[in-house]
Amino acid sequence: MAESIRITTPFTEEDSRKLKAGDSVLITGTIISARDAAHKAMTEALARGEKLPVDWNNQIVYYLGPTPAKPGDPIGSCGPTTSGRMDAYTPTMLAQGIKGMVGKGSRAPEVVEAMKKYGVTYFAAVGGAAALIAKSVKSYTVLAYPELGPEAVAALEVVDFPAIVVIDSEGNNFYDIGQKPYKNFDINNI
Repeated sequence: MAESIRITTPFTEEDSRKLKAGDSVLITGTIISARDAAHKAMTEALARGEKLPVDWNNQIVYYLGPTPAKPGDPIGSCGPTTSGRMDAYTPTMLAQGIKGMVGKGSRAPEVVEAMKKYGVTYFAAVGGAAALIAKSVKSYTVLAYPELGPEAVAALEVVDFPAIVVIDSEGNNFYDIGQKPYKNFDINNI
């Protein structure tokens, strides 16, 4: 297995375009969490001509709904939520400068087209490893929409946050690439 690629934030389009579907990465720096309620609020604010509460330029967004932190910890379990829940808002948000997204599951074709247009990478975090992922989070600070509770927009300071490039900035999809050898598998031929 190839060694993980270390990336740091801010995460630029140039950084994004170097990654390929299937790459394993370790992210260090600030990533910003936001889920569907926050995405809805932000796209509605943009539609009203309002300024967003966060500068998304060269940021990585993590589709996260954390559990409460234990005493002394910055965050509880912090696994990814299903990314498709953000698909209706994603092209609008990518236009705001986001260059990376972390979640789980597949993305809609219009999201992939927007990713190619804006040079964005989609990473997957392992949902079953939420407690382990939390160990890479050093701080959690709510930035906007505190009334949304665990769906608020928050900054996470991370060190060696593990993820896999699922869809790269060219639209190559590791879910498809990884399954291709098995699509025509015939159990009767073994």
